[in-house]
Parts: sequence; C-alpha cells; structure tokens
Amino acid sequence: MPPPVTSEPTAPTARAGDTPPTPAPVDLPTATPGRKRLLATGPGLLLTCTVLGALLVVSVVVAIGTGAAVIPPGETARYLWAALTGGTIRADEATTYQIVWQIRTPRVLLAALVGAGLSAVGVAVQAMVRNALADPFVLGVSSGASVGAVTVTVTGGLAALGLYAVSAGAFLGALAASVLVYAASTRRGALSPLRLVLTGVALSFGFQALMSVIVYLAPDSEATSTVLHWTLGGFGAATWGALPLVTAVVAAGLFVLQRHARALDLLALGDETATSLGIDPDRHRKALLVLVSLVTGVLVSVSGAIAFVGLVLPHVVRMVVGATHARVLAVAPLAGAVFMVWVDLVSRTLAAPRELPLGVVTALVGVPVFITLMRRNGYAFGGR
Repeated sequence: MPPPVTSEPTAPTARAGDTPPTPAPVDLPTATPGRKRLLATGPGLLLTCTVLGALLVVSVVVAIGTGAAVIPPGETARYLWAALTGGTIRADEATTYQIVWQIRTPRVLLAALVGAGLSAVGVAVQAMVRNALADPFVLGVSSGASVGAVTVTVTGGLAALGLYAVSAGAFLGALAASVLVYAASTRRGALSPLRLVLTGVALSFGFQALMSVIVYLAPDSEATSTVLHWTLGGFGAATWGALPLVTAVVAAGLFVLQRHARALDLLALGDETATSLGIDPDRHRKALLVLVSLVTGVLVSVSGAIAFVGLVLPHVVRMVVGATHARVLAVAPLAGAVFMVWVDLVSRTLAAPRELPLGVVTALVGVPVFITLMRRNGYAFGGR
C-alpha cells in the first residue's frame, strides 16, 4: 500500500478588496558570503573617505606646484593661503604667484571636479541600465557635445558668447543628444534599459559620422584640432570663470544621486525586484537620465570627452566598499577626483612642453585595470 502523499501548504488565496502585504525589507549583499568587508562598515567607510580627502588635498598641492616651473609644496601652500586669506607676497614673487593662482589652480580644481562628477555619474549609469560596460558617455552625450563644439568652431556661431562659445555649443549638443536618445528609447511611455543602451550606442556612431562630415567640409584645419580636443579631453582652457557652474552642478548631482541611492540599489537588481519592493523603475530611470545628461553635458562642455573614468572607477570602488550605492557614491567622487588630478599632471608633464590628451592617459591606465578586474575570479557587476 503506497504511503499517503502529503501536499505542501499553499498560500492563502487573496480576496478582492484585500490590501496587498507590504514587502519585507531586503538587505542587499555587499560582500561575498562568509567574508567580511572591513571598509564597508561605518568606521571603515569614514576612514576611507578621510584618507581619500587628505590624499586629494596633497595631490592638489603637488599638482599645482609641478610643471615647467617647479614650485616646492611649502611655497605652493603659502601662495594658496595668501590668495585665500588676502595675504601679501613679495614683489619678486608676483610671476610665480600668477602661475600658481591664475593658471594652475583653476586647472587642477577643474580636473578634480570633473573626475568626481564622471565617477559619480558612472555609478548611476551602470545601475540605471544594469550594464557593467556602461559609462557616462554610453548615452551618446559626448558625441553630441563634440558635434556642437565643432559646429560652433566651423560656422562661428554663438560668437556673442566670446570665449565661452565653444563650451556653450558643446553643452547644447549634449542636451540635443540626450533628447534624441530619450525620444528614441521611449516606447509606450516606458524607458527600457536595453533600448537606452542600444540607442545611445547607435546615435554615438551617427554623431561621429556627422562630425567627420563637418571636419571634411571645413575650410581650414582648425576644426580638426577642435575634434581632437573634444574627443580626447583636456583642461588647457580652464579658467576661474568655469568653476562656479561646474562646482554647483557636480555638488547638486552628488546630492540628488545620494538621495536616489536606495533606488539605484533596487534598479541594479532588476525591474521586477524593484517593483515588488515598492519603487517605480521607469519613473526613477527617467529622472536619472535627465540628471546624468545635464551633469555629463556640463562636464563635457569644459573638458571634452574623457573615457574610462566613469567606467573603471565605479568597479574599483565597489570592490573596496561593497555594492551598496550609498557607500559607493560617498567614495567614488573622492577617488575620481584624486585619479583625474594625477592624470592631468601626467598629461602635461610626461611629454613637456607638449600635452598629451587626457583620453590617451586614461585609456593607458583604464584598459589594463579593467581587464584585470574582469579576470578576477568571482567578480560580477555590483561587487564580488
């Protein structure tokens, strides 16, 4: 006689009008089971941010004092202190002071801001589209900015803006690219991560082709040098006038992204999981796309397109502090700022008196680092 079969208990059937149960909170994994990630804890995170902050200050002082005219760190700090506090310097130090304060300081500070912004936006883009190969420029923003900059250079448009005409053209081109990507990616009011990535890549190739046509038809070679700058990046045109806007945009972007940290955690898990845990993936993805486009557009307008910063730095930071975006967004901007300050220093001193394009240096560093990360056993998007 066969043994009696005992069926598994079934969940009670929901009746019409019942309120759906509130999903229980889910703790997102930040480390490999059985291994404690020391720097992912509260004290460890604070220590990491403190060390990176101190390293950033030292890096800024060293970068400002290094160049064709080498200035000792002590003297550099004294000039900076005099400029910030209204102090006095000797008459024979006026030339050195001008080099420190008017030429190198705005350049180094802009490099730090751009590095911080690109790293933070890279974190958001990778979570938003759930793609480990995504970066701030996968949406076609950089290519659109390059088209805008080259168009202004060739046609002489926006001449009323003077020195800021090319940057304004780049920003407008970035916004136009963002609008096109959004319009082409949206279907029935929904914004799919896969369509967003594919549309961005396709439009990037289209913008590059348009830029090549503009350069080919240009009456002189000035457009060619402009294309080189906007496709490989550089801080040679940095001025104090560009810093307030970039500072405000990066600070606002970091604040908003930190407020969306929990939503980024859930988006990285997939739309079904995010919906079951109480957020609207499509609404958050649209808001993040607008934010990413604005921040990237402003950064590209002052520095050109700089590759690998927003791609590699988020992965490195996740491996150190875990996958939770509140922690990643606290560390990634500091790491990106330090990295970009040293990249800019190498670009202007390695082949002095000529400058290497920033994209060349970031690629030489980013490619081997990214390949190493991908070859690590157990590494996957979102951490180890």
